[in-house]
Amino acid sequence: MDDRIDRFIRTTFRGAGRRYAEARKAYREGRGETDGGEGANRFDLPRDEEGRARLVCRRYAEQRAVTVDGDGRPSCFDPDHADCRGCAEDVREGVVETW
Repeated sequence: MDDRIDRFIRTTFRGAGRRYAEARKAYREGRGETDGGEGANRFDLPRDEEGRARLVCRRYAEQRAVTVDGDGRPSCFDPDHADCRGCAEDVREGVVETW
């Protein structure tokens, strides 16, 4: 019975998370926040003298100055690594660790 409860809780929270992400995306699109702007400017990230975003890498736990594309992916982004995918999501949500 515990397995059924665990599975129910997991699926319920996943569904709620998806609905929250969809609502947040719709809200941002409605406000026009997805239009225009690139990289560090668009995502309001601190920058170095060369305009690169100053991020703390989740994968290697080090400070990096990197370019960020319009989709919120740093230049060091590896789509096959969970930490990199999480970093890109954090950049888009504005909660990425910076220096």
